[in-house]
Formats: sequence, C-alpha cells, structure tokens
Amino acid sequence: MQENPPISLDENQIIAERRAKLTEIRQTNNAFPNTFRRGHLASELYQQFNVFSKEELEEQSAVVKIAGRMVLKRVMGKASFATIQDMSGRIQLYISNDHTGETAHAAFKHYDLGDILGAQGTLFKTKTGELSIRVTEIHLLTKSLRPLPEKFHGLADQEQKYRQRYLDLITNEETRRVFTIRSRVIQAIREFFVERNYLEVETPMMHPIPGGASAKPFSTHHNALDMALFLRIAPELYLKRLVVGGMEKVFEINRNFRNEGISTRHNPEFTMLEFYEAYQDHTYLMDFTEQMLAYTAQKVLGTTYLTYQGKTMDLSRPFMRLTIIQAIQKFHPHYTAAQLNDRNYLIEALKALKIHYNPNDGLGGLQLSLFDETTEHLLFEPTFIVDYPAEVSPLARRNDNNPDITDRFELYIAGREIANGFSELNDPEDQAARFLEQAKAKDAGDSEAMHYDADYIRALEYGLPPTAGEGIGIDRLVMLLTDSPSIRDVILFPQLRRED
Repeated sequence: MQENPPISLDENQIIAERRAKLTEIRQTNNAFPNTFRRGHLASELYQQFNVFSKEELEEQSAVVKIAGRMVLKRVMGKASFATIQDMSGRIQLYISNDHTGETAHAAFKHYDLGDILGAQGTLFKTKTGELSIRVTEIHLLTKSLRPLPEKFHGLADQEQKYRQRYLDLITNEETRRVFTIRSRVIQAIREFFVERNYLEVETPMMHPIPGGASAKPFSTHHNALDMALFLRIAPELYLKRLVVGGMEKVFEINRNFRNEGISTRHNPEFTMLEFYEAYQDHTYLMDFTEQMLAYTAQKVLGTTYLTYQGKTMDLSRPFMRLTIIQAIQKFHPHYTAAQLNDRNYLIEALKALKIHYNPNDGLGGLQLSLFDETTEHLLFEPTFIVDYPAEVSPLARRNDNNPDITDRFELYIAGREIANGFSELNDPEDQAARFLEQAKAKDAGDSEAMHYDADYIRALEYGLPPTAGEGIGIDRLVMLLTDSPSIRDVILFPQLRRED
C-alpha cells in the first residue's frame, strides 16, 4: 500500500500562517459566520446571462449573490480577480477599491485559495468576453487552514484521491462529473421502474441467516437479543417473500456487504439493484434489461453509444445470447463440444491451465470454472450467458427440458458481470433439497455455500407465483457509463486499509 506523502515543511508553514490569520479574524469577527444566503449558482448565471452582449449586460445591471470556494486569485493593486467554484461550476469575481471598497478589498487580499467566500454584485463581461461579477460586497464564510494541491491540478496520488475524496472533489472536475452521473443513473433507474408500476421497497440489512447469494458475510452480535446477525449479502430472499405476500412487482436499490477480496471490480460494500416481477420468466428479463440499460444511458448521457477504455459499443443493439459452452468455443475454438461435456477432460484441462476448481464439482461446475478463467474477460460486447448449471444456481428454476440446467442468465459487458437473473425457483420441496445440498457443501468446507433458511421454505409453501428476478451491479454499471477502470473510481468512499 502506498502511503500518503508526508506534509512538507513548506506546507506546515502555510498551515501555521493560515491559523494565525484565523486567530486574527477571531479577535474582531465571527470566524465562521452563517448569515450569508446564496441566491444563484454559477451554471444558472451562465445559462441565463451569457447569451447577452457586454453592452446588454451593462444595461440590465443584474444583481446576483454567489458563494463558493476560491480556486484562483489574481491581485493587481486597486483591482483583483478571483474565481470561485460552487456545486455547479465556476465564475469569476472582480474586486476593486471603486466598487467593493478599499477596506473590503484590503481584507480580500489576505484571503487564501481554498477559502469559502460569499459575494454580491452586478454581472458584466470583461474585454475578453468572460462573464464576471463586479463585486460590491464580499464576505469570508469559512477559512481554509490547509492549502489546495499545488497549481490546482488535482491529486496525483491515486490512493490519496480515494482516501481524501473531499479534496479530490474540490480539485478534480472529472471526479465531480463521475459522481453526478452516478446520481443520475440511480434516478433514471428509479424512474424506469416507477413508470412500469413497480414498488420500491426496503428490506433488512441485518439478517439472522445470510442468504440470497454465495458469499462470505460480515458477522456481528446483537446484545439485547443475544444473537448473531449478518450484514446483508443480498436482499433476494426477503424480496421474494414480498412477492409471496402479493407485492408482485418490487425493486430495491440496496447496499450489500461481502467479506471477500478487494480488486478493480470488488469492494466489500457495494450497491445493487434487485427487482422481481410475478408471472414473468428469464427470457422476459433479458429483453427488459436491454430496454432498461438503453433507457438509462440515453437519459443520463444522451446517447446509447459508449466508449469504454478505448473500445466502443452500442447499448441499443440486441445483446448476444450464448451458453457457457458456446461462449468458450467462440473464443477458444480448439475445444470441442464433446471435450467440454467430458468431466475427466475438463479436470485435466483445468489442471493444465493451473485453474483452481472444486474436485467435488459436477460437469456444470467445472465448465463454469473454465469459462470464468478463460472467457469471461473477453466478453466486451454486451452478452447474456444462459442455461447455467443447476448445481451452481441454488435459487433458480430448473429448465423444463433439461433438469441439469436452470432458466438463468448472467449479463457480461466489458469483460465483467453486470447482472444475474433467472426464473425463480418456486417449488418448496426442490428449494429445500437444494438448501440441504448447500448445507452439506458448507459442512464440507465451502465457506460461500448458503445456509438452510426454514422460514423462506415456509414462505414458499404458502405459494410463490411464477416469478422472474434479477440483480444488477450499480457500481459496475456506473463504471461502464463513466469510462472508469476501477470500482473505487465510482464509490465515494471505497474501503481502504487504515492509515498508520
């Protein structure tokens, strides 16, 4: 792990000088006043007034009130320029003895980059045509005690960007853009579901039994109840309980927690969309997912054409649909169908490629291991992988024509899984038998196998209608829509090792 760079002697001196200024301010004024009320945002002023000429603006004498962080400063004797940045963008201030007053201008000259200011004045355009504010009043609202990064070019150290996200947001316009897009993605998804009569619901984040996915949970203890609890690894079993109860179209944008590795695609805490619709199946879900992703991209970005890490794709085109075997053969044509359906051959192939596998796995599990390690990362174009083996799909409905596979798919884009969906298993006896198989696997040492959930079986015994359900990784979707190479780039506060 790369440590944050130590504070230099120069930086310590700057901090000391700023603290001295703060001490001086405290002697005569409220150092952190909360009396200034902003009336406008920078982007609003540009949208409304930048269309006017220099002369037209002078005639209007538009009085505005703006507030934000000072990011640029230029002092020139009787006049000074500054740029302040608010949540919407930047705008220039013109401070002078004639309009602002000598006393206020003299005080401004002692303000530092990073200070938060409030200003009132009239709009005008400079000789170069830049929209600016001729300041009549200026107020120091918050004193910044630490200097911004040198030359205001942003943070160079990647870990510092993640650890000090507040500083990254101040200095990096691209970071602000990414998280603005993230917010709009979630809003667009909500609109898509609400327009289709789905109900947004909330389910527990602390579970007495971890379920809904194959993953290691985080555990805790509730003192009053004297019982172990687990942070949610997935909301699936609770959402399907709601479908049993008659809430036939539900969705949840939820926070999940899995006690597993960290990588460019994995964070222990992540956001998922899960949704369930009664009287539908997994083929409907694939069409539905194509529509939703195209809608979201168009709504947020204004286009369905994306460029991700230098390669392009179009989310409005129908996605490919391949079985696991078809996908392996597409990229590795030297494998024959007979070989990929031969358990002994697969074991030897996995050994030769030094791919870890579970020796207790059946044919389907071994095929999936080979796919995961040799093919998944090659699926750049949006591709549904279908017909997953029943042995690795404990919550999915068996296929009517082939009980060894399930009516399940996973969606891959840019070499990573984006979604997992299936026709739900609603046969309580089959589900109970599969839970028992999972329990045996757990007893045999598989820490990611599921627990037996007796209450969920009881719910199924009341009757779950034929249902289709899906989970979509919001973080990975935002990575795709913002051309971000790492999941840490799209999570405001990713998990990091504690600072020494």
